[in-house]
Amino acid sequence: MASPLSSLSSSSSSLFHHTFTRSSKVPVHFPNQTAHFFVFAQKKAKKTRKLYDKWVCSFFSTVMYLYFAALYVHLIILKEDVADVGKQGQLLDVKAGFYRNYLLPLGKAQLVTPLLLKEMKIEEERIEAEKRRVKEEAQQLALIFETVGAFKVKRKGGKGKQIFGSVTAQDLVDIIKAQLQRELDKRIVDLPEIRETGEYIAELKLHPEVTARVKLNVSAN
Repeated sequence: MASPLSSLSSSSSSLFHHTFTRSSKVPVHFPNQTAHFFVFAQKKAKKTRKLYDKWVCSFFSTVMYLYFAALYVHLIILKEDVADVGKQGQLLDVKAGFYRNYLLPLGKAQLVTPLLLKEMKIEEERIEAEKRRVKEEAQQLALIFETVGAFKVKRKGGKGKQIFGSVTAQDLVDIIKAQLQRELDKRIVDLPEIRETGEYIAELKLHPEVTARVKLNVSAN
């Protein structure tokens, strides 16, 4: 016959085994907020990793560029003419030592940077725009000269068609100023020798690419 103590012990053991064995079969569920947090953390970690990799790549690219730039200067611009090297404004590849020891101390050149290239492009565009403006003004002035008709000059007459003295470039410049209020340099005037009455053609070099042809009517008093 079993003792009361043995029966109690057996019952307690069975109850303990039944309770924990049953509990261990129940799956454990995390709350929804916890699951969402883990997903967000994983995405954030991936994004951070990508940014880090991009920064590392950029950093090492910069380091390598500076390293090779120290060994060999890829591009410089000359500030003045340098014998056996190049002309002012010329872009050249030179060795770092030559630039550092000669060109830089004498102020004969400077390194070409992206900012300098941008400034050079802007300046080049400004100069080209100014050239176009000057040329257009010269073309307009040439049109005025060629449509105004003949400029008249009177001189004291001599024998036949001869006149006393001659008609000069300065005479034509003075006439243009009096009639059109335009001041010109007599050096741009190409005038044939005039010692007789008649009609002549003078050329005005208003621009390297623009020449106006004007008529000059010379008569005797």
